[in-house]
Amino acid sequence: MTIFSESDSRFMALAVEEAGRAASLGEVPVGAVVVRDGQVLALECNRQITLNDPSAHAEMLALRKAAQMLGNYRLPECELFVTLEPCTMCCGALIHARVKRLVFATTEPKAGAVISTIRALDNPSLNHSVLWQQGLMASDSAQLLREFFKTRRASKTERRPSQ
Repeated sequence: MTIFSESDSRFMALAVEEAGRAASLGEVPVGAVVVRDGQVLALECNRQITLNDPSAHAEMLALRKAAQMLGNYRLPECELFVTLEPCTMCCGALIHARVKRLVFATTEPKAGAVISTIRALDNPSLNHSVLWQQGLMASDSAQLLREFFKTRRASKTERRPSQ
């Protein structure tokens, strides 16, 4: 059984709030928070559509903001809290940034690269290893995603011409 601290729960709750912000923007509801020594460095949500940027995942935006704040592309003492299992691109960024720890809420069966499709963070050939945990606030995060896609499917059905 994975044990999370009270501060882990607080940081993931912030990530869930960011995911809600993404949904309000019409983006897939994913939120991310970068923390160092108990201090929040960056809060971000998905904004690929808003920014017309395929790399504007919540994780990528949060890592960029934290790196700019610290004046260093390396984030060795940082932790990332994110509502959805990171994809291959985001796992690569975690490794390159030397992030210490990742906590993600729910899995992403189609594109998640921590455990769902590949185990990108567990590759012994890589020059950095990211500690990771899963499951904190998983039901809250999964519910946001279910509601978002249910609404999206319903709006597509409403727009279809009758036959």
